[in-house]
Amino acid sequence: MHPDHTSAPTRFPAPVDTALRDAGWHPGRWDITQAEIWADTLRAHTSPAGHRHTVFPAAVEAWAEFGGLTITPTAPGRQIAPATLHLDPLHGLHLARTLGDLGRALDTDVCPLGTETDTQALLAVDTHGRIYALDHTGDWYLGPHIDHALTALVTGTEPHRLSTI
Repeated sequence: MHPDHTSAPTRFPAPVDTALRDAGWHPGRWDITQAEIWADTLRAHTSPAGHRHTVFPAAVEAWAEFGGLTITPTAPGRQIAPATLHLDPLHGLHLARTLGDLGRALDTDVCPLGTETDTQALLAVDTHGRIYALDHTGDWYLGPHIDHALTALVTGTEPHRLSTI
């Protein structure tokens, strides 16, 4: 059953709301069972050099609401091409060291969130719920929370490059 979402105010701008709903998201979506499976998998993984993931509530909450979705933009980008996203933290399973390095630079912990499918940029979330993208060109700040980051990615809003510390 799909609720009528044309009259109610939405949490996201219309093109983002449409892309999320087309991907299977709906207000109140909460798959904590899958989120806990991802958390256990990440916690159990140790890289050959001994690097481990840190899992925290902001990551689990993002996975529970948006995990497993493939979000395809439905409108052209504002400043850059909009990104198709696959929100599955296991895209970052083998990047514990990279995420640990970013977390140390930001003085927080960072956990994988998913990937931009076209660029293979890794999406990540920190303990405060802030969202980042890491790709071959650098590390990018996507916003203070997942709603902002999803809106920026799906609408093609240019992110801010993290400066080196």
